[in-house]
Amino acid sequence: MISSKIQQLLNEQMRNEFYSAYFYLGMANWFEARNLSGFANWFNVQVKEERDHALRFRNYLIRVDGTPELMAIEEPEQTFKDVEDVLQRTLAHEQFVTSKINELMETAVAENDYKTILFLQWFVVEQTEEEQNVRDLIERLRVANNSDAGVLIMDDELESRKYTPSSTATENS
Repeated sequence: MISSKIQQLLNEQMRNEFYSAYFYLGMANWFEARNLSGFANWFNVQVKEERDHALRFRNYLIRVDGTPELMAIEEPEQTFKDVEDVLQRTLAHEQFVTSKINELMETAVAENDYKTILFLQWFVVEQTEEEQNVRDLIERLRVANNSDAGVLIMDDELESRKYTPSSTATENS
C-alpha cells in the first residue's frame, strides 16, 4: 500500500498526463486548420503517448492497492501565434511535467517508497527525451529562420512519425 500523499500526487500526475494529451490535441487541431498535416501528425502521436503515460499511472495505482481518481481537466489553450509559439509552449509544458515528476520522485525518496521510485525512473528518462525532442524541433525551426519554406520541409518530415507504444504502456506496471 502506498501513502495517501503519494497516492494523491500520482492521481494528480495521471490528470496532468491526460491534460497533456488534451493540450496536444488542441495543437494538432491548430495545425490541421493550417493544412500542416505533418505537424498535426507529430502532435497526434504525442496525444497517444501522453494517454499511455496517464494509463501507466492508473495501472501502477491499481497494482499497489491505490485508488485511481479521475479529476477534472482544464480546457487547454488553443490559439497560437505561429509554429514557433506552439513549439515553445510545448517545451514549457514538458518542463512543467518534468518538474511534477521530480516532485513525485522527491516525495517517494523522502518516504522511502522504493516501489514508486523504481516506477518513476521510467518517467525521469522519458521526460529527458520529451524535452530534447521539442528542443530539436525548435532549433531546426530557428535554423530555417522560421521561414515558410522551412516550416513546409519540417511538415513533410514530421508526416512520417509513427506511434509505437512502449511495451509497458498499458500493462499493469
